[in-house]
Amino acid sequence: MKVIMIYDQIQAGAGIKDDHMVPLAGKKEPVGPAIMMEPYLKAAGGRVIACLYCGDGFFEADPQEVSRKFCAMVAKLKPDVVMCGPAFNYLGYGRMAARVAKDIMDTTGIPAFAAMSQENEETIAEYKAQIHIVKTPKKGGTGLNEALEGMCILAKAMTEKNGEAEAAAKYCF
Repeated sequence: MKVIMIYDQIQAGAGIKDDHMVPLAGKKEPVGPAIMMEPYLKAAGGRVIACLYCGDGFFEADPQEVSRKFCAMVAKLKPDVVMCGPAFNYLGYGRMAARVAKDIMDTTGIPAFAAMSQENEETIAEYKAQIHIVKTPKKGGTGLNEALEGMCILAKAMTEKNGEAEAAAKYCF
């Protein structure tokens, strides 16, 4: 299972909380939460083939164009699944993760989902009927390993088209 991760500047290690305008870029190796996720990915038969990212402010400046570019990059790399997040309690990143996951599913047909904490309640309310949103703790909260494992289990279920409803019921809002 080939996985692409979509991050904001913080999770990608490309900037701090105040670096909102980091342009769209990518790395062909696991970074950020993907490194912590490796044992769960391995158990699910997965590996990260790329981490794509931009600043949440860069996304907000032109969400349609940035999402279109994310979708084009995903279509070119041909992963089996795309994980947008974990966005934790970062509201701008949560909005970006949900929008990009939905757009990837709609335009490429590649399975995609978002992951964020309950503090993103407006985004969750807006998107949970359209995409899967995996529950994560807020930044620094407890339960991150369980959330990362849940992301990998859901990703495998979505790519194999087997057990998706059960995984979503267990790990998603």
